Amino acid sequence: MRCLITAGPTYEPLDRVRRLTNFSTGRLGSYLAEWLARHGAEVVLLRGEMSSWSHVPANCAVEMFSTGEDLARRLQARRPWKPHAIFHAAAVCDYRPGRIRLRGPRGGLRDLRPEGKIPTRLGTLTVELVPTPKILACLRDWFPEAALVGWKYETDGGPEEALARGAAQLRETRSDGCAVNGPAWGEGYALLWKGREEAPITCPDLPALCAALAEGAAKILADRGSAPE
Repeated sequence: MRCLITAGPTYEPLDRVRRLTNFSTGRLGSYLAEWLARHGAEVVLLRGEMSSWSHVPANCAVEMFSTGEDLARRLQARRPWKPHAIFHAAAVCDYRPGRIRLRGPRGGLRDLRPEGKIPTRLGTLTVELVPTPKILACLRDWFPEAALVGWKYETDGGPEEALARGAAQLRETRSDGCAVNGPAWGEGYALLWKGREEAPITCPDLPALCAALAEGAAKILADRGSAPE
């Protein structure tokens, strides 16, 4: 089975030395890549340059990405490879910096168009945050035949709310599966499959999640008649 995996954070530049990013380490996607390769899959791992998880998975083709736009471009470049399964575990920045404005002595704002580093001596800045495109929502169009799994990391609410948001993601992105984790869910992971949202699979740790993902993706491909030979 050919598996395409994304892991780690994207970043969006504020100027030539500062970035907007998130706390993703890249550990989960990297672990999944190595687990699948160890169990016979042909794996390509797209991994964020800002990943703090230092271990490089063995027996995988690893390619680094930077911004969300860069990740999207690298995913589309893999379309001719025709992956059987895509596991989109990367933490893509939800926002990028837009207009940057400097507050003047009388309270007015004027636009800054930094070409290098914004000097700190300028004082207080106002930065507009612009939503970035949702890569997961594009993957079905780019890879119509693949088994597609996304992630839902939730911090607010409890397990029921986390599962409801995961189910909503399945509907909105036309993906086949959603792995739910984070403080709202609690320890371990929940795995939702399209059409079986009312029966989430609970996985106490990463090895259990990897096994459930591989089994579920194989079943989806078999049901579609597109299982790898």
